[in-house]
Amino acid sequence: MVGDLVMPGPLDGIRVIDLTTVISGPVCTMILADQGADVIKIEPPGGDIARRMAGGGEFTAMFVSSNRGKRSVALDLKQPAGLEALRRLVAGADVLVQNFRPGLMERLGLGEPAMRVLNPGLVYVSISGVGDTGPYVRKRVYDPIIQSLSGFADVQADQETGRPMMIRTIVADKTTAVYAAQAVCAALVARGRTGQGQHIRLSMLDTMVAFLWPEAMTQYTVVGRENAPQPAPRPDLIFQTLDGYITVGSLSDSEWQGLCGVIGRTEWIDDPRFNTPSGRSLNAAERIRLVGEILAAGHSQDWLDRLDASDVPCAPVLRRAEVMDNVQVIANELIELREQPGLGTVRQPRPAARFDVTPAGIGGPAPRIGQHTDAVLAEIGYSQADIEAMKTLGAARSCRD
Repeated sequence: MVGDLVMPGPLDGIRVIDLTTVISGPVCTMILADQGADVIKIEPPGGDIARRMAGGGEFTAMFVSSNRGKRSVALDLKQPAGLEALRRLVAGADVLVQNFRPGLMERLGLGEPAMRVLNPGLVYVSISGVGDTGPYVRKRVYDPIIQSLSGFADVQADQETGRPMMIRTIVADKTTAVYAAQAVCAALVARGRTGQGQHIRLSMLDTMVAFLWPEAMTQYTVVGRENAPQPAPRPDLIFQTLDGYITVGSLSDSEWQGLCGVIGRTEWIDDPRFNTPSGRSLNAAERIRLVGEILAAGHSQDWLDRLDASDVPCAPVLRRAEVMDNVQVIANELIELREQPGLGTVRQPRPAARFDVTPAGIGGPAPRIGQHTDAVLAEIGYSQADIEAMKTLGAARSCRD
């Protein structure tokens, strides 16, 4: 913002047609909306299924947090008039994002080749569970399926029993959303150089395997060394204190030396088990257990103050209810209060990436079903009589209906 002038976001002028549902696609397009794109969410007349999940009415917390700042157009794509309206929207758009099961868009006549005829410069994004081919292509896929197939559940395995475990958030959906948003921006940059659009295919399985690879698949990176001994199982870095939980890391020699000084075990600095990074990694389970026994005898804030003074990485382990009131979260101005029609005041995290010239920002609340149908169709040349005729036929819906 310069004075009272609100500067446009980095994607100002980019129009995105959002045919996605649930999380992976909607979060991707929400990121684009936060960065200034005009995202037109195409919903069936009954609305995105995510509106009704968790017992919600027209709005659920999950829907609001995945669809803020978009415009909603409700079209029945099973009717010719609804399909024609979508085609006219695509003809003037920059990006189309869809996450239907493979083959559905083609059956609707909305596959990438058909849309390319309408709009040669279109960036067409297909998000799928496992890809477009292969024996699993017809599977219904949700986040737990991808955590299972990608090795992610194995990474979380119980240290004692070896039982795979899932992380308790839809990490595959949300990670795919971030990868997809980055890919859209890369394709727009390429189009700026060449004038050509392209088809981006992105599967949740591909995303999560790539996401895991740098450190979770080290044993399988160098061909021929797959049978090398696996690192010994280690506890996590959550330590219980007399009044809560903290986390402490000590990767470098200086951090380890600082930690040993704080907990009064300077003899461990030269201990052959722990005096090198490789030794500390090899003996991680024992090291973490010994450190944990000492930390358990003190109070969290006392340990954190002393660890910070010695430049040792540390933090309190916050419960979710504590995150909004954390001093660093407040300093970052991370959580914003917004009015969401139909729900009241809601908390939303501001866009994570900060741009100093073209700032990103929350563009507004999540829309009602068909809230912008009339306005958007009018923008592409429909008369009000045409719009009313479509609504009479059930091919479109306005939130006034």
